[in-house]
Amino acid sequence: MDGRERKNIMSGKRVSIVLKEDQRTGKLTEGIVRDILTKSPNHPHGIKVRLMSGEVGRVKEVF
Repeated sequence: MDGRERKNIMSGKRVSIVLKEDQRTGKLTEGIVRDILTKSPNHPHGIKVRLMSGEVGRVKEVF
């Protein structure tokens, strides 16, 4: 599922995100969503979330 639409993302869902420091390489980090940080219904680079591990990044894929 697409990570650019806020409606696709909920707390507790498993997602792949790109961390700020990995934006150049595009390395994905997988985890469970704790908080949704983007307020708008969509974002061209992906909705920003905080994972249960505390890592923050933009969602690229929702499982």
